[in-house]
Amino acid sequence: MNTEEGGVVRNERSLPPKEGTGSKRPNRDAPASPSNTVFLELLAREASAVEFEAPVLAARGRGVDARELAELEEAKLVALRVRALLRRRAKREAELSALFDTAGDLAGLRDLDAVLEAIVHRARQLLGTDTAYMTLHDPERGDTWMRVTDGSVSAKFRALRLAMGAGLGGLVAQTATPYSTADYFADERFRHKTHIDDAVLEEGLVAILGVPLKLGARVIGVLFAANRSVRPFTQDEVALLGSLAAHAAVAIDNARLLQETRNALDELSEANRQVNAHSQAVERAALAHDRMTGLVLRGGGVEDVAAVVTEVLGGSLTVLDDAGHPIAGDAGVLAGEASGQVPSESRTKDRTSGRVSSGPRTREGSSGQALSGPRTTAEVIAEAARSSRTLGRTVRRGDLLVASVDVGAEPLCTLVLRVGGQVSDADQRILERAALVTALLLLFRRSVAEAEGRVRGELLDDLISRPALDGLADRARRVGVNLEADHVVVVVRHGGGRDRAAFWASSQAALRQGLAAQRGDEVVLLLPGSRPGPVAERVAAELSASLGHPATAGAGGPVRGPAQVAAAHREAQRCADALVALGRSGDGAGPEELGFVGLLVGEGREIGTFVASALGPVIDYDARRGTALVRTLDAYFGTGCSLSRASESLHIHVNTVTQRLERVGQLLGEDWQSPDRALEIQLALRLHRLSG
Repeated sequence: MNTEEGGVVRNERSLPPKEGTGSKRPNRDAPASPSNTVFLELLAREASAVEFEAPVLAARGRGVDARELAELEEAKLVALRVRALLRRRAKREAELSALFDTAGDLAGLRDLDAVLEAIVHRARQLLGTDTAYMTLHDPERGDTWMRVTDGSVSAKFRALRLAMGAGLGGLVAQTATPYSTADYFADERFRHKTHIDDAVLEEGLVAILGVPLKLGARVIGVLFAANRSVRPFTQDEVALLGSLAAHAAVAIDNARLLQETRNALDELSEANRQVNAHSQAVERAALAHDRMTGLVLRGGGVEDVAAVVTEVLGGSLTVLDDAGHPIAGDAGVLAGEASGQVPSESRTKDRTSGRVSSGPRTREGSSGQALSGPRTTAEVIAEAARSSRTLGRTVRRGDLLVASVDVGAEPLCTLVLRVGGQVSDADQRILERAALVTALLLLFRRSVAEAEGRVRGELLDDLISRPALDGLADRARRVGVNLEADHVVVVVRHGGGRDRAAFWASSQAALRQGLAAQRGDEVVLLLPGSRPGPVAERVAAELSASLGHPATAGAGGPVRGPAQVAAAHREAQRCADALVALGRSGDGAGPEELGFVGLLVGEGREIGTFVASALGPVIDYDARRGTALVRTLDAYFGTGCSLSRASESLHIHVNTVTQRLERVGQLLGEDWQSPDRALEIQLALRLHRLSG
């Protein structure tokens, strides 16, 4: 016997009464009595249980006899049993329909998280509970962990982990058997754990139902439905949640398999992409190698190799020589600091070599290590080039790729490629191959230059030692040198690095259509030009930079024809000796730049030339205007630069002296009274006076 709606007792067994009770079996073929019709109408319109009492009460009110009233009561009970059966079947039909819909929904989901959330949400809806949640098994830790919740309000509960056998969920996972409790805290069947009970209490749960998620005999998790008040769970509800759990386990496994398939496809796609990328890189490397080989065979140069590299790899490329100077490509790659651009105010003059250095100076302690100052891009490239030569491969520094080649432990060339993003190993091999091709071209160029340099050196030796030889001018024309044009002879004291200095001089001579020779410990150049001083300064600065230590250059000339070269050479030697004696190693100068010292070292230099260079504008002004500026200057210096005494010696007013000296300043420049200029002017005044 079970209690049903309205407190009506129903019997779920067969409706006809048992034999031997004195009741007659109803005639199924007999027409329905009016009372039966009333109850059928109530069943047809799905009336409530209370409404089934109305016909009985009405019959009692009419005073029907006891037999008819008993029949009516029996008909009512039968109708209520039928009503209960119909409602139970309708509920089961709704549950089955919901399960069917759930299965369809789960089959349409592909993302595992979406599948789990749909399962838990549908469990809460089907059972009408306050919350639903799911734990999954963790094979590594041997427990279950809270995977997804619906209706939960406690963070502690959502982070809960259940050991096997602990609490209701742990027991379900361990035994693979559904368990339910109307009041969890009062139920002694479960092994209560403090952290589990605290989390359940914080969530406010009382009634809990848990069913296992099984794949075959393996439990993969537990599905729960729970209420925040006391509620017994019927066997139908347990079966319903178990059916949902069975669907859920299959859906979870399908989602897992689908995800694994996706992962496998992604891995295959990535592997295919890598294979394609590698194949393309190999093809690109083969193409670049073929093009660079063709360039070498066709007599191409370093610039052509640089163009191939930038076309194949992109970015901007510069090629550096053994001294780190750009010889091809984009020299802008070297500009700035390692982390930005070098400020313009940080460009300083190198006192040793006279070069402009793009980068701030750093203080050095007693150990010689830099104490402060950012590293320039050139410094970073130099360090990377050393690493590249040591490792024998490309080295990356930020967005720079550096490949350097040496021959016999001597740097030969460095390729610097600035690119954005990642560069594959195959592309780095292209840069390394380009560096080797560039090294071969430079070696070939060096061999040619050395052969040509020997020819040019022998010619310059003959011009200096045997200027009377026949055919010197013709030999010069064959190497592209016109001795009838103005030339300057430069003698360089390099103080070591003989081979490097000779190679540099030979290259400069070839580039500038001049001659170069190595004579003892000095390098001699015959270069086109009419101003010895500037040529000597440039040679000293560039060779000092190439050698890494000071090189001193003296110049003589200008000269024309083979006969004057020997004399200009001696003059250049004396200028170089004078610079060294004056402590100006690393500088370059000719007799004119040495001032009055040029009179001492000059070869046949006229006094008039020196006087004109020091005092010419003033002499010319006096000649044109009939003034006495030269005499005023002589008096001014002769009286120790005293305006008053000069005015007395000239018998003129002191203001007149001042005005004349202001005019001198306009003619000679504002620095005419500086110690060096004043000394040259006084010497020129004396020579002018002595020459009449």
